[in-house]
Amino acid sequence: GFTGIISDLGGPTANMYRLACRDATIEASCRRLSCVFPGICENLGTDHTPLVNLYRKARAVPGVKKVLISSGLRYDLAVRDPQYVRELVSHHVGGYLKIAPEHTEDGPLAHMMKPGMGSYEQFKAMFEKFSKEAGKEQYLIPYFIAAHPGTTDQDMLNLALWLKRNGFRLDQVQTFLPTPMALATAMYHSRKNPLHKVGRTSGQVETVRTGRQRRLHKAFLRYHDANNWPLLREALKQMGRADLIGNGRQQLIPSFQPAGTGSLRSGAAGEPKAPPRALARAAVGTAPARKPGRRR
Repeated sequence: GFTGIISDLGGPTANMYRLACRDATIEASCRRLSCVFPGICENLGTDHTPLVNLYRKARAVPGVKKVLISSGLRYDLAVRDPQYVRELVSHHVGGYLKIAPEHTEDGPLAHMMKPGMGSYEQFKAMFEKFSKEAGKEQYLIPYFIAAHPGTTDQDMLNLALWLKRNGFRLDQVQTFLPTPMALATAMYHSRKNPLHKVGRTSGQVETVRTGRQRRLHKAFLRYHDANNWPLLREALKQMGRADLIGNGRQQLIPSFQPAGTGSLRSGAAGEPKAPPRALARAAVGTAPARKPGRRR
């Protein structure tokens, strides 16, 4: 039966409930593809008060003990309303909150129609501040994607370095696959960017197609997995970044190879899969990171 816990109250975007254009006339003639890309439209209302009131009504329903928001948060909108972030963090996070920066580099983010990392850092600061005020130990679980159209090997290297600097060790990662009716799929097949005017002379979108490059992009996300180190060493040397191979804090992967590792290709059949909760234990904001090579 019902335990009193609503595991996720929201939709594909958790915090756009009743957000709308401030002017119906402007909305009727608007030709923007998105209200939030390449930046949040100045005509979009970002007051989350109706959503906060909805949360409070849900918490007041008899028999409801906890209402959680687990995923789908648009954090660039959330930071426009600090009181919403306070309400969310104080009452609707069950220890972990999943958000999806997807990448750190401007090139891939622009092709994904995602906000820059400045919004992520701002939201993270608010999240940690309000969690501390509420006396709760809570963490963010960021999701990242490999091999998305518009992503270069250098972009993935920069992301891997960011992950290491911030103490993230991802157990579960997503590699892009083209799916029907998606802009990214159009980019993948046409190598053109439909977010801009497309013509014979328009530039090509970088697409990751070969099995080796797809494994490499995934390996950058899992730089801490010893099984990926041979592939990463080879790639770093080809990229002229052999300086990132070594045992120092500023280096990405070690020069040594532990016995019994490195024989599996990243993502190959037979590689052990992490249990569903492993991500929550491994890739959570300031949570302690595990030792390199250890899998759970």
